[in-house]
Amino acid sequence: MADEYVDGVGNKYVLQTAIGAYAQEAYTDARRITNSGIVSSNPTIDANEETFTGQLRWMKPITPVINIASLVDPTDGVPTNFSSAFLTYIKTIRTSGAVKINLADAVTKEDGLKQYGDQVANIRLIDENNAVLSILKGIALSEVMRGTGTVNGQVGLGGQTFDTDPTNARVGMYVDLGSAPIVSSNGSGASRVQELIEALGMAWKDYEPEYAYFFADPLMVAGLRSANLIDGDRVTDGSIEFESILDGKLRLVKSRSNLSFSNAERTAINTGAGIDLVGTRTSFVVLPGAIAFESVNISKPVGIDSDESAYHGGGTTEMWNRWGYVAHPVGYDWAGPKTKFPSDMDYQSVEVTDDVLVPITHGSVTDADNARTVWQRKTSSALGLGILPIFHG
Repeated sequence: MADEYVDGVGNKYVLQTAIGAYAQEAYTDARRITNSGIVSSNPTIDANEETFTGQLRWMKPITPVINIASLVDPTDGVPTNFSSAFLTYIKTIRTSGAVKINLADAVTKEDGLKQYGDQVANIRLIDENNAVLSILKGIALSEVMRGTGTVNGQVGLGGQTFDTDPTNARVGMYVDLGSAPIVSSNGSGASRVQELIEALGMAWKDYEPEYAYFFADPLMVAGLRSANLIDGDRVTDGSIEFESILDGKLRLVKSRSNLSFSNAERTAINTGAGIDLVGTRTSFVVLPGAIAFESVNISKPVGIDSDESAYHGGGTTEMWNRWGYVAHPVGYDWAGPKTKFPSDMDYQSVEVTDDVLVPITHGSVTDADNARTVWQRKTSSALGLGILPIFHG
């Protein structure tokens, strides 16, 4: 089979197809966040169109009109309107490759193909997971700058409380607990996470979901364990079994990634004219289907190239894998550059100059009110959003 690989053209593509099939099978069978209820497919996303961006349809929350029936007044009743809006999404294409000396003999064995496919699938899973986490932090930045900065000439009013109007554009979709921790060292049972329970009510009020996902770092999970708050039964969701708290109310997504803003980032955020952010750590509550996700079909997902003269004739073989997707938070427009594929850093960046993405700590961000985040809220009510950043001590 090594001779089949080296012989040139046709059989090389057979090998590429075989490797691609193994990789896709391993990817499909793997346990991944993007195969759970956190993300949802959206048939209006055309991930294969010949552009960087597109539009997906999103149903607006219903505002019912209640008429009072009359037996004497023949005036027509006012109907309730059902409407939708279009959200702009952006595609991204990712690649990963390796260069090996004399790799041909290794990859043409059956076990080698499987192992290689498993590694490719794992790389893709890591990438998708990192993209979702980057989007969460980008949404946190967008909403915090709404509350700490200026929105359409009006000074921000901070984050959500029990008394805030969810349609007030000057209030960000986040809860700032200040120095209070998520898991208290006092009390027992659910009272240990009273702040978390209240944050859910502040954000979604009477629209509080039946269940949601709670992104927690290892320190947070340790606190929940020490408080004996993790439920005995696990919840099966897609291909993943989640631990949960509060009788299944919140499904735990464990992540060691640091999603909190650094001191420098908080300082830059608080240069806006609104209410300063106080909490130093960030956790997220995410509703089911809060991120729309569709894979992009790549016509040639695996590429193999060889240089037989390299290393004094010993030869090298390169393998490249390509995949792509649309990952889009429901309720937001992509407001970043529309002529390039975004990176994970791009998902959490801002613009001072059009189509030039920089971190919030960049020297060009002299005033956070002059910086625009790449995710712009499209829904008129915070109740239609599915990502809640919680800032705490």
